[in-house]
Amino acid sequence: MFDAVLVANRGEIAIRVIRACRELGVRSVAVYSEVDRDAPHVRAADEAYLLGPAPAAQSYLDQDKILQVAAEAGVDAIHPGYGFFSENAHFAQACADAGLVFIGPGPEAIARMGDKLSAREVALNAGVPVVPGTLEPTDDPDVAVAFGDEHGYPVAVKAMFGGGGRGMKVVKDAASMREALEAAQREAQAAFGRGECYLERYLERPRHVEFQVLADLDGTTIHLGERDCSLQRRHQKLVEEAPAPGLSESVRQRMGEAAVKVAKEMDYVNAGTCEFLLDSDGETFYFLEMNTRLQVEHPVTEMITGVDLAQAQLRIASGEGMGLTQDDVTLTGHAIEVRINAEEPALGFVPTPGLITKLTPPQGPWVRFDTGAESDYEVPRDYDSMIAKLIVWADTRDGARHRMARALDELVLEGIPTTVTFHRLAMTHEQFAAGDHSTVSVETEWDLSSLEPQGAAAAGDGTDGPSREVTVEVAGRRLAVKVYGELAAVGGGGGGNGAKAAGARRGRGSKGGGAATAASTEDLVAPMQGTVVKYAVEEGATVAVGDLVCVLEAMKMENTINAHRAGVVGALGFAAGDVVESGAVLARIEDA
Repeated sequence: MFDAVLVANRGEIAIRVIRACRELGVRSVAVYSEVDRDAPHVRAADEAYLLGPAPAAQSYLDQDKILQVAAEAGVDAIHPGYGFFSENAHFAQACADAGLVFIGPGPEAIARMGDKLSAREVALNAGVPVVPGTLEPTDDPDVAVAFGDEHGYPVAVKAMFGGGGRGMKVVKDAASMREALEAAQREAQAAFGRGECYLERYLERPRHVEFQVLADLDGTTIHLGERDCSLQRRHQKLVEEAPAPGLSESVRQRMGEAAVKVAKEMDYVNAGTCEFLLDSDGETFYFLEMNTRLQVEHPVTEMITGVDLAQAQLRIASGEGMGLTQDDVTLTGHAIEVRINAEEPALGFVPTPGLITKLTPPQGPWVRFDTGAESDYEVPRDYDSMIAKLIVWADTRDGARHRMARALDELVLEGIPTTVTFHRLAMTHEQFAAGDHSTVSVETEWDLSSLEPQGAAAAGDGTDGPSREVTVEVAGRRLAVKVYGELAAVGGGGGGNGAKAAGARRGRGSKGGGAATAASTEDLVAPMQGTVVKYAVEEGATVAVGDLVCVLEAMKMENTINAHRAGVVGALGFAAGDVVESGAVLARIEDA
């Protein structure tokens, strides 16, 4: 086993790996950016080193700095977590060149699977079916339109070197192709440093089913069953579970065998995940991609198999072997994970970075809470929006669903809007309870109108300013009451402090005087804090309701800001590259 491992990541995944190291007697070394100086993952490690400023390119994606820290700290290996360098073949090779073990597959495997077209070729060579798509990357809208004309719409524009839903756009008609292709390229370039995209036929109502693979240095390759990750928004997962509900044993066996075939075809080593799309017939499946890293949703597999995947990664990379055969793998019970993101579900899942004033995890049997946050933690806008994962296990799916509902009710997370409200709805939703949901259900089939904006995001719903809950007694009965405006800023405790903090943030001005105050009817305001990517219109242009006006990047995702009224575009409040606060006036749309 290694003497020391550098964890080249942050947040909950850094803590997850640090814990695995500690249990194996391995010294852990953390790295951090300036904005993460006081982050929990920094305190969790045996040692910690500053990388640089908040932007990932100057910190967590600074290869030379990370290798410099690795040399200074005297580590044997680097664990990349997920995101950042986890699927970067150049970094894996740089680790090897520096005499360090990269805890993951080799550079060649990462490159072959990181290039989605190469991954499709591997799958075909292994005899595994793939979704029809282009064989070469393209940045030509005419080529993209021709593909749509040939195969029909909708078409998925996908980043060749992407993952996690970033750099993917679904195009419903030829008129939308150019903007979608450009947006996918920008998003992929920003997230992965490579902007190439390819095209694929988009299945209308598929399920997302993936298989966890482990492979030893000696060539032993096994799978640890499947996960269903179909509950998504913007092609990013919200809820994951294992095993997949309603999957027939014959399909499970065929998909598991296909995952192992793909891994063996490329001499894969360490942990990986083969993702498949299962068509609406419940029988036909296609290889989608292979993630050459530990997945966000790995805990549900750990829950039903009893296999510690982070420790397995360390053991395999150190040469100890995984100590498992396929016959040793038994799936027991059911596990569900929800991703708790700094997002407002009631407003289209817009990002909501800010101060967490109070965080108290749920407890009880078979409940696990993985997070890199805590009370009085400021969620930075510079990174992904996920702040925690809540995982439960029970002997049946319904049991797990009810346990998750209970745990969500116990969870206390105050200060910023999060996806917890959505997850509470999801656990009781008729379609999810029946296991009849697909990757498009949340955005096209579910009614989320019952979700109310939370906290500061609720301003404009007939109230003014931040809100907080207070407890009162009426005739001896204890009641929770929500108060708004000035009342929300009065009183002690976490709620009062949070309200004051939220109020301070909302009152802070931004370029052009665009503070988060009530906008006039002509004003098109930013629904979240972010960076202006581009304006799609010029001053004096005529727009209709729903026309694209501006593109904002927030927490590594592009968000389209569309005209809220018809009229003529007046003054534009910002320029590309400007950082704006939530509520800032992006443009005025005046009467024609």
